[in-house]
Amino acid sequence: MTDQRAVVLASGGMDSATAAAVAEDSGYELYLLHTSYGQRTESKEYDCAQRQADYFDAADFLHLTTDHLSQIGSSSLTDDEMEVADADLDSDEVPSSYVPFRNSNLLSMATSYAEANDCGAVFIGAHSEDFSGYPDCRPAFFEAFQTVVDVGTKDETEISIEAPFVEWSKTDIAERGLELNVPYEHTWSCYRESEPACGTCDACAFRLKAFQSLDETDPIEYAERPDYT
Repeated sequence: MTDQRAVVLASGGMDSATAAAVAEDSGYELYLLHTSYGQRTESKEYDCAQRQADYFDAADFLHLTTDHLSQIGSSSLTDDEMEVADADLDSDEVPSSYVPFRNSNLLSMATSYAEANDCGAVFIGAHSEDFSGYPDCRPAFFEAFQTVVDVGTKDETEISIEAPFVEWSKTDIAERGLELNVPYEHTWSCYRESEPACGTCDACAFRLKAFQSLDETDPIEYAERPDYT
């Protein structure tokens, strides 16, 4: 195995872009994997992921298009008949934006990609404010998935599932990303719109709050910029 190669699950968002920067800073050669699965802003996310691949001079950029998650439905990200809810940063409920068991699907593809390219790690940008609402972002999930990878790959394969921000807040991620000069102008977080970002969904709210807490200006365009501090 070549442990200096890493797959990064590149959603096009700020968390995965920061994960890519952390992986690069750790000495990894980057293989970026982006998946379009019928999410509302998939074209914008794809564009951002491509721009990030160029910025990080990725060794490879793989774009997979799947439709099974949107056909399964039950998420406001993939079902046009479900509305994307306004932000509720204090809620402990699983939000309507939860895509059932999405991360297991994405990590499975990333593991296949990693094993095929002799990569020693798979990076994902999940963080603590994710696992408060999304069950497949919990630390226990990544620990369990590591066992699946260890058991389900070739004996000589060693792939580490890396979730470096799993105990971090969005503000922590933004602060580290700014230190690493992450191109946040080429990231997208909004659940509702492809441009400008709405500013009022959960994803926009957590993102804006992070930049506001650091007294920094988020470089992307918003329809609204409420104060979340």
